[in-house]
Amino acid sequence: MKIVVGERNLAPHRDLFLSLLPAGVAVSWHETFDEDSIVADLPDADVYVGGRVTPAMARVGHRLRLVHTAGAGTDKVSFADLPAGTDVANTFHHEDSIAEYVAAATVLLRRNLLVQDGALREGKWATSVYRPELPQPRTMRGATVGYVGFGHIGRRCADLFGAMGARGCAVTGSGRVADATGLEWHADTTELDRLMTESDVVVVSAPLTDRTAGMIGAGELDRLGPEGVLVNVGRGPLVQERPLFEALRDNRIAGAAVDVWYRYPEGGDAQAPADLPFHTLSTVLMTPHTSGVTHDTFVGRVRDITDNIRRLDAGEPLDRVVASGAR
Repeated sequence: MKIVVGERNLAPHRDLFLSLLPAGVAVSWHETFDEDSIVADLPDADVYVGGRVTPAMARVGHRLRLVHTAGAGTDKVSFADLPAGTDVANTFHHEDSIAEYVAAATVLLRRNLLVQDGALREGKWATSVYRPELPQPRTMRGATVGYVGFGHIGRRCADLFGAMGARGCAVTGSGRVADATGLEWHADTTELDRLMTESDVVVVSAPLTDRTAGMIGAGELDRLGPEGVLVNVGRGPLVQERPLFEALRDNRIAGAAVDVWYRYPEGGDAQAPADLPFHTLSTVLMTPHTSGVTHDTFVGRVRDITDNIRRLDAGEPLDRVVASGAR
C-alpha cells in the first residue's frame, strides 16, 4: 500500500503517524502543497491524505481507495473527478481547541480588553476607575449565548460557558440537536431572528451551504445590538462582509472575533483576509483560521487517519466516511 501525504499540519507529528501505520506501507510526504509534484506522485497511490484534492489530482489517482482529509471540511475535494470506488473520510478533534478559543475571545471582547490594551499602550487608562463615563464590563454569568449551528463545537462551547454561569439557545438546519443540555431552547433557522435578539453573544459554527451563505446580515446584527458580541468560527461567508464591517465600525455591535475569512492566500502567507479594512477597527479580534490549530487537535487527527488506513489494509469498515466508493 502506498500513501501520499499532502497535509503540512501533519508534519510535526510525522514520527507518530509512521509509528501507527501497518507494516509494509510506503509513505510519500509533501510538506508543502505543490499540485504538480503531488499529481506526479498519485498514479500508484492507494491513499491520499490532505484537505485539498484538485480535479487534476483526482483524475490521475486511478488506484485511490481512500481520500482522508486532515480536518472536518471536504469542500476542497473534487468528488466528481475521483475514480469510482474511492471513499472520502474526514476527522474532527478540533472541538475542544475551538471552544477554548471561543470562550477566551468572548471574555476578551465583553471585558473590552482589546480597547484597554490599545489605549494603555498610548498611556491612556480606559477604565471606569479613571473615566466614569465608561461602563463597567460584564462577566459571562447570566449571559445568553446563542449558537448558530450546534454540533461538536457548539456542544463544547456550551459546556464551557455553562461552567461560567451562562445560558444557551441554538438554531440548526433541522431544528434538532444531539444533546440539549444547558440550552433553554433550540429550533430550526426560522428562529434565527429570535436567537439574535435574545443573545448577548452569538457563536457561528454552522456549515457553509447554499442555504446558510449570508444568513447573518445587517438585520440580524442589528438585533444582536450594541452590547452584543459575535464569534465566527464556521466559515466567513456565513456572515455578510460589509454588514459586519459596518456594524463594527458604527458600534452597532460591541465586538467580533473573526477566525474565518472572505479571502485566503493562494500561495505563501500574504493576503488581506477581506476587501474591507477590518484591521482598522479596535473592537475586532482577527485570527488567521487558527481556532482549532493546536497540538492536541492534530495528534487526535493523526490517530483517526492512521486507524482508517489500518482498517483499509485489514479489509475492515472505515470510520467517518462522508462519501462512499460504493456510490
